[in-house]
Amino acid sequence: MTGPAELLRDFVNTYDVESDVDDLASPAELAVWLRERGLTQEGDRAVDGDLALAVRLREGLRDALRHNHDATPYEIGEGLDAALAALPLRVTLSGGVPALEPAASTASVSEPSGGSGISGVSGMSGALARIAASIPAAHADGMWPRLKVCAESTCQWAFIDSSKNRSRSWCSMRVCGNRTKTRAYRARRQADGSSRVS
Repeated sequence: MTGPAELLRDFVNTYDVESDVDDLASPAELAVWLRERGLTQEGDRAVDGDLALAVRLREGLRDALRHNHDATPYEIGEGLDAALAALPLRVTLSGGVPALEPAASTASVSEPSGGSGISGVSGMSGALARIAASIPAAHADGMWPRLKVCAESTCQWAFIDSSKNRSRSWCSMRVCGNRTKTRAYRARRQADGSSRVS
């Protein structure tokens, strides 16, 4: 299983804004995506409500990651707040270290392979709770501020900023950075041209 930051990045990237392709276009696709990451068991099935919650969580995360470009504190948006409130989560203390984990359900289930070390949580809500629990885990690892979405409005691809000073703005300087800089250059040229005419 990947680390918390990578899981969050991959979850946000299940929707490609630029090409309008959604890897979670149906409850069945959600179930497959979660199962492939060891977050659910083979027999777990998703329903429309699970998909709606997953999309709310994903887009709420995308919105939160937009704020990670500047190092100022921010409040989470209503979408992410509502998604987190709908998930079975609890605060634990293990070895004196606080953590947010999926809350145990009443049914005892064995942990899926590659799971997070939490047994007793099953189904789609348990899997989505594991994703949500990755938020404070990524923060504890120091990776949360490095999780960002591309500043190019047509892209919004999530990435982990690996630059030394955490100043990266685009998923790719060659593509999105170049687009943004080219647009800014053209706008300046057009403004300079119109100001000279007067």
